[in-house]
Amino acid sequence: MVLAAVDSAQRPAQAQSTVAFSGGYPVGTIVIRTHERRLYYVVGQDRAISYPVGVGRAGQQWAGTASISGKYIRPAWSPPADIKRANPKLPNVIEGGSPRNPMGAAAMTLTGGEYAIHGTNQPGSIGGFVSYGCIRMHNRDVLDLYARVNVGTQVVVTR
Repeated sequence: MVLAAVDSAQRPAQAQSTVAFSGGYPVGTIVIRTHERRLYYVVGQDRAISYPVGVGRAGQQWAGTASISGKYIRPAWSPPADIKRANPKLPNVIEGGSPRNPMGAAAMTLTGGEYAIHGTNQPGSIGGFVSYGCIRMHNRDVLDLYARVNVGTQVVVTR
C-alpha cells in the first residue's frame, strides 16, 4: 500500500460562501468580526462573502479602521520585535515560500504597519485566537480575497 502525502496548502479550505450581512458598509469593504472569527467582504446590499479566520489572542486583539497599504504574493517575513522577544531563535528573515514562513501564500498589509491579512502555514489555526494581531486565512481564501481587493480597500475590525 502506498500512502501519498497531501500538502495542506493545496487542499481546499473551508468553502467561503456568500451570506446575508448587515451593517451598512459600502460594497468593497472588508469587515472582520474577531468574536466570530470571520472576515466578510461586502459584495452587495446586505450580502458579503464570508471567510473563516484566525485572529489575535487575548491581549493582542485590536479594533478600528485601516486600509490595505500593500499586496504581496509569497512575501518574505521579518518577525516584529515583540514576536522576536517571545521567540529569540527565529531568524531575522524567513524567505517567501518557505514552509516556516507564517505569511503563507499572500499578504495584504494594513495602514499603521503592524498588522496584515495573510495566509498561513498552520491551517489548523484558522478559527482560533492565535496571532499577535494579524488576521490569518487559509491560503486558498487569502488568494481569493487578494484577487478581489485593491490597495486602499477599507478594513473595519470589530470585537
